[in-house]
Amino acid sequence: MGDISFLNCAPLRWGLAHSGAREQFDMVSGPPEWLAGELLAGRLDAGPVSLARYLRHTDAWELLPDGVAIGSDGPVHSCHIVSRAPLDNLDGAVVALSEASRSTTLLARILLEDAVGVRPVYRSVPQNLDDMLDIADAAVLIGDEALRLHARPPAGLRIQDTGALWRGWTGLPMVFAVWVVRREVAREHPLAVRALAASLTDAAERAGAHPEAVARAAAAESARSPGGRLSEQVLVDYYRVLDYSLGDRQLAAMSEFRRRAAARGELTEERSLHPATPPVPGGRS
Repeated sequence: MGDISFLNCAPLRWGLAHSGAREQFDMVSGPPEWLAGELLAGRLDAGPVSLARYLRHTDAWELLPDGVAIGSDGPVHSCHIVSRAPLDNLDGAVVALSEASRSTTLLARILLEDAVGVRPVYRSVPQNLDDMLDIADAAVLIGDEALRLHARPPAGLRIQDTGALWRGWTGLPMVFAVWVVRREVAREHPLAVRALAASLTDAAERAGAHPEAVARAAAAESARSPGGRLSEQVLVDYYRVLDYSLGDRQLAAMSEFRRRAAARGELTEERSLHPATPPVPGGRS
């Protein structure tokens, strides 16, 4: 099973460890784009991928039954458009897009062009805010670096939370990533897939019931990164806004995102987005 190495998945790591389910899986951590490549290559059976990646590969992947997502119903704190000028001044300007993201960069382009009404020039580059702003007027940033920017905003920069922008524009939550399973694995190992889905749902519920303990563990995890330790309060606030559920409103938001992306020629409108219900041997469901 894949595991996003960012702090947005720390609550699930905590929940899996405290339920004992962690020992049932071989877990491999990495950034979402790398995990997607490993899934496509068949080296992972299941894992989290960006929403845009999933929507481009619905022929190969299925959503886990009773699925888990990474989303927010408003601000997300870790996916931003960062600029020196207001967003409506970015017409014709250069916007640097993080190579670490597919969903947030596509979301940012939809927001800038369709909601704000500007037409920037985009460059896809490695994620480093200083380097990005050396070559561009604005940057799209995700993950732990974006969370640190939210916690300690520098003077002179405008930080626009893409989750908040999407919610204000559409009235819907935003789903940034979903857990998927390769279609052949879902067909060949339905009971294992159900067990995995149940373990992830349980992990999210356990973490939600113990926010302070999760924040302490995540703060210790953050201290091992180059950016340094994040405070427990910043992480408690972060995990309050993150939503790991994949219910009807999230599925509606995914469909809306796909519709808007398809209208731009970025995605096709195909296949149902409903989570898979793998058949159980013997004909039971």
